[in-house]
Amino acid sequence: MADEQLSIILVTAPSQDVAQQLAQDLVRERLAACVNVVSGVRSIYAWEGKIEQAEEVLMIIKTQSSRYTALEAFVRAHHPYETPEIVEIPAGRVTPKYLQWVMKETTSD
Repeated sequence: MADEQLSIILVTAPSQDVAQQLAQDLVRERLAACVNVVSGVRSIYAWEGKIEQAEEVLMIIKTQSSRYTALEAFVRAHHPYETPEIVEIPAGRVTPKYLQWVMKETTSD
């Protein structure tokens, strides 16, 4: 287990329904062990030369680092945004039991 690492992936979605569906699909496909869905996020960002604002839903996705490429491809294929936010944050420290659980839940059978 020494080589196994956990990544936290941040993805925003335009609505609770979209986030919920993506979260369920990611867990079902074993691309994520857990997804926290956080409503009430206000995003302020530059887009096509303008400053935009939007209410969004933040997904905090926990997975093993080796699953990032497949997770990114899945999100790109199923996300309604032209340019979805997909940000990987490697976890520095993780309790051994939680890491073991994430690895178990995100390993393809």
